[in-house]
Amino acid sequence: METDAYIALGSNLGDREVNLLTAVAEIGRLPDSRVTALSPFYETSPVGVSDQPLFFNAVLRLATGLAPHVLLTRLQYIENAIFSRTRTIRWGPRVIDLDLLLYGNEVIDDEALTVPHPRMMERRFVLQPLCDIAPDLVHPVLERRMTELLAGLTGDEIVKRI
Repeated sequence: METDAYIALGSNLGDREVNLLTAVAEIGRLPDSRVTALSPFYETSPVGVSDQPLFFNAVLRLATGLAPHVLLTRLQYIENAIFSRTRTIRWGPRVIDLDLLLYGNEVIDDEALTVPHPRMMERRFVLQPLCDIAPDLVHPVLERRMTELLAGLTGDEIVKRI
């Protein structure tokens, strides 16, 4: 049985566009999985650590037969093995960042995985591309549509479609 998972992609080091496209291709190669939607790419201001290059961000929908923890492990493998990601500064610069935002309507909160992603509803760089591909999707905990969450955001975060 397939489940729709939503994955956020971000890059602010190297060729950001190529990094996102490569990550989409690698995710598309996962077993029992296929990419069924990809948002436009956005150039976005960094959040958390502001003294770093601008990001490119996107969100994709993945129809997958992989269990959520297995999917997370595969995404981390792509980050580490394909892109040689090293985590030195929390929210710092990175070649690629892959975040599992949603896995169907499941709610998971353990030491390895929290789904829905705990900060997705605070981030325009996540909600804007997510709304491009799934505007009527409902957050399984907040029980609000993604477009409602996006409309409720305040702040000066820059999210520019490229």
